[in-house]
Amino acid sequence: MLHNKISVAIVDDHPVVVEGLKTLLKNDEGIGGIISCVRGKEIIECLQEQPVDLVLLDIILPDANGIELCKEIKKIAPETIILGLSNQAERSIILQMMQNGASGYLLKNASAAELLRCIAEVQEGKTAFSDEVKEIMARPSHHDLEAAIPSLTKREKQILKMIANGDTSQQIAATLFLSTLTVETHRRNLLHKLKAKNVAGLIKRATEYRLL
Repeated sequence: MLHNKISVAIVDDHPVVVEGLKTLLKNDEGIGGIISCVRGKEIIECLQEQPVDLVLLDIILPDANGIELCKEIKKIAPETIILGLSNQAERSIILQMMQNGASGYLLKNASAAELLRCIAEVQEGKTAFSDEVKEIMARPSHHDLEAAIPSLTKREKQILKMIANGDTSQQIAATLFLSTLTVETHRRNLLHKLKAKNVAGLIKRATEYRLL
């Protein structure tokens, strides 16, 4: 149960979703008033006349992109809390909503308990996600995966390919006009960078990172 009565605006163009949310929120003693808007233009006009405490904002609307609308709402009503509520489960979309001022994000398949929990958490100044969104945000992004790929020097890449071809340190040294000691140093550095214990592990990791 919510402890403070708050006013809520639901911004969604699906009548079934809106009616379901209204029914759920009306049954909670913490909700003081509920309005609903189908279009982005409507919520902007409503907020200019009468600010609300919380906006449940869909991403896809007939006349607006919820991500941009989120930023616009925060400009005209900075004290209004925004919770993204959408079927859009892409990590990038969730991040953009948060960057544009949302305090949390839920997928529409979230349970009633999750929604009320998130509303309570954002009222306390916390960032709130439904359980599935938490899982999405916990996954490494493409950028994170790229950042995890070890950075090799041009010489290290050259020696790595020769090791993968089965060349010994002596053969590599002779081909590249290096001392065997220098090649062995590069070999140790490669094992360390790719966190491998032996040549087999080195080649396996290099293949996984697409360095070969």
